[in-house]
Amino acid sequence: MYEQKMKENDRDVIAFIEDIDNTKKREDAYKLLEIFTETTGYPAKMWGTTIIGFGSYHYKYASGHEGDAPLVGFSPRRAKHSLYFATGDERREELLSDFGKHTTGKACVYINKLADINEDVLKALIRQSVDFLQEKYPSETEEDA
Repeated sequence: MYEQKMKENDRDVIAFIEDIDNTKKREDAYKLLEIFTETTGYPAKMWGTTIIGFGSYHYKYASGHEGDAPLVGFSPRRAKHSLYFATGDERREELLSDFGKHTTGKACVYINKLADINEDVLKALIRQSVDFLQEKYPSETEEDA
């Protein structure tokens, strides 16, 4: 049976950020923490060993695979910050066109530093992702934000 690797846990978010060697990356991580917390209304939680997530939802695919994931999150990686937003909503692509300097992977948006992006668009992406997932998985999301 498949066991989900990325699970919410009780690791200390601040201790994780404090362990970032690069001063600028650490400063950006604190600013991201502030933006995500204020925008979502959810407390930051560690997911796995490197992802800071906000809120959660339970998904179940047609294949029967199911699990839990944060509504949004970020990870201050060594090379770039990874930002986690919901995929599958065309509004995401519209917002990304005004986001600033970034690259995208399958589900991640990567930025080098906060100064490269539009923080208002970041907040809009966070809200869009949370709204999209809460609509898509209405009975499976946290209701107590």
